[in-house]
Amino acid sequence: MKATLSRRALLRSGFATGVSAAAGAALAQDGPDPLITETQDWAIYTGDPVDATPYGLPIRFEADVIRRNVPWLTADPISSINFTPIHALDGTITPQGCAFERHHSGAIELAKEDYRLMINGLVDTPLVFTYEDLERFPRENHVYFCECAANTGMEWAGAQLNGVQFTHGMIHNMEYTGVSLRTLLNEAGLGAAGDLSDKWVYVEGADASSNGRSIPMEKALDDVLVAFKANGEALRKEHGYPVRLVVPGWEGNMWVKWLRRIEVTDAAVQSREETSKYTDVLADGTARKWTWVMDAKSVITSPSPQQPITHGNGPLVITGLAWSGHGKITRVDISKDGGMTWETARLGRQGDTKALTRFYLDTEWNGEPWLLQSRAMDETGYVQPTKDELREVRGENSVYHNNCIQTWAIAPDGKAENVEVS
Repeated sequence: MKATLSRRALLRSGFATGVSAAAGAALAQDGPDPLITETQDWAIYTGDPVDATPYGLPIRFEADVIRRNVPWLTADPISSINFTPIHALDGTITPQGCAFERHHSGAIELAKEDYRLMINGLVDTPLVFTYEDLERFPRENHVYFCECAANTGMEWAGAQLNGVQFTHGMIHNMEYTGVSLRTLLNEAGLGAAGDLSDKWVYVEGADASSNGRSIPMEKALDDVLVAFKANGEALRKEHGYPVRLVVPGWEGNMWVKWLRRIEVTDAAVQSREETSKYTDVLADGTARKWTWVMDAKSVITSPSPQQPITHGNGPLVITGLAWSGHGKITRVDISKDGGMTWETARLGRQGDTKALTRFYLDTEWNGEPWLLQSRAMDETGYVQPTKDELREVRGENSVYHNNCIQTWAIAPDGKAENVEVS
């Protein structure tokens, strides 16, 4: 039987200073640790002055925490994806500088003074807003996740990419500031539209692709936001500066960047991005229509292929992210044996709807192999499915809306690998 080391014993033993058992053995043989016995440069000399970094950047020791792409995923980087390094982050808020981005014709530069937003179609008074106009309306702040419909899409036919950044990194979670779309539509007047129950809005961007999408009026008047800030600062260029649409809980393709026009219509426009693209093809070749909502999903970010166990036996924190386009996450369970048994994780910050929720399981690892999984549940009672359960309904032709349970195989050396269990 292998001995275990509890957290309390860990603290009593002095290992809480950051010295591992292996390092402790080295000290006994080689003498005192120079980091403890010698005076280091950082304690002798002054550091950088306050004006050295007018816009703060990560310290060089964190240079590996960056967005990454998959070169073979798309034909050209002008229309491609960068993945959030979710394995290296904690909490729930994604810094803009490493938040996933998706372009259909490249990230454009559009200055605030050149920005215009038109509202037209079935409204009483067609209007054109400048950026300054938008800033004068009552504004709101909300934390929401934005997930590409293709997130985890390469995993339908089997375990493909060995890293949580690549299997689940088409997602970010930021605090958005802006004006509700409802406010702007009411400003233009919806009287001309008549009965709103069957009306739509068509939104498009200012970039070359325009990326037009139709949104039912019920959603447009609910929680859609015309946003011009993220995490307290202006949007980054790649996130739609100066203004983008935020469509909480719905697929990221509808979050149109560089938003330039909103047209009130009496039917869906049936644009390219909602017909030939962003539809879910079933096993018999037919396609599901209007699959906007991102269902409940979760993934363990550590340990994972890019975040292996390196400290040896003893206390271990399993952590990850859960989210649902239907509302709040209410529970996350974790399995170490491929779904045979489950333990309930501890949820982090509570209260946000359609936002990422951090979960933790404080446990022990003693070198045994694990098949590590997480399973999310939301406030509607929906339970995250296995990949086999999804395939029974949708086959393997799909790319979009794969919210399956993910499995990491943890080896005795602490390394993790993307696998499937059935």
